[in-house]
Amino acid sequence: MNNLSAGQIQYLRQHKKHQRIVCISRILILLSFLFIWEFTANVGIIDSFIFSSPSKIALCFWGMVKDGSIFLHMGVTLYETLASFFLVTFVSILASVALWFSSKLSEILDPYLVVLNSLPKSALAPLLIVWLGATKTTIIVAGMSVAIFGSILNLYTNFTTVDPGKIKLVYTLGGNRFHALSKVVLPSSIPAIISNMKVNIGLCLVGVIIGEFLAARNGLGYLIIYSSQVFKMDWLLMSIVLLCIMAMVLYAAIELIEKLCGKRF
Repeated sequence: MNNLSAGQIQYLRQHKKHQRIVCISRILILLSFLFIWEFTANVGIIDSFIFSSPSKIALCFWGMVKDGSIFLHMGVTLYETLASFFLVTFVSILASVALWFSSKLSEILDPYLVVLNSLPKSALAPLLIVWLGATKTTIIVAGMSVAIFGSILNLYTNFTTVDPGKIKLVYTLGGNRFHALSKVVLPSSIPAIISNMKVNIGLCLVGVIIGEFLAARNGLGYLIIYSSQVFKMDWLLMSIVLLCIMAMVLYAAIELIEKLCGKRF
């Protein structure tokens, strides 16, 4: 701090103050929402049977923690989401590399990738159940189907927009297409790959929940569809809250990877 000018110190103080205000405002909005929800449910402004309340959701969660059932549902959904996410990441990078190596292949497959990416993925889930059965594999494939085609298109587009001057330099120095890929294209595309991962983690979670709606016997998606059928609104809203928390944690993990890669590259 001693080496900074007065203007820089003032700027840093204002930036920290801004961050504190944003953080406190977010917490206050959340607490206000929970208080209004709890109050209106308790005094009868809203029907607590339909809308539940924060206290009822907390008690429901604690009850399922004590019998251990909630950990089974969360673990299943987390496993299926991570499995589909890692498979999407691996397959999309591999497919994008293959398309980058062969411009003819990319021209042939481009319209198919666009159509498959535009297709509503919820329409595929019943078909996957018929083909693969009501198994975890079906749910993982359903999670992949939501993200895979868009991921391939985005990564391939990024690969083709890498600075052509750098690639030409590799060829000038006697390198081949593989050298251009490993020395220029992939390192330059790391920010795009991580950005793609941040989108895919949420899409895979959505796809897994769609699959669990139709083909699961456990998991948060199954808990949501079952609780809606038997009108256990506490279970339903608790599952939605847990999904929100899970999505936030997974997104934060990708952001941490992004920061670590930013320091290294």
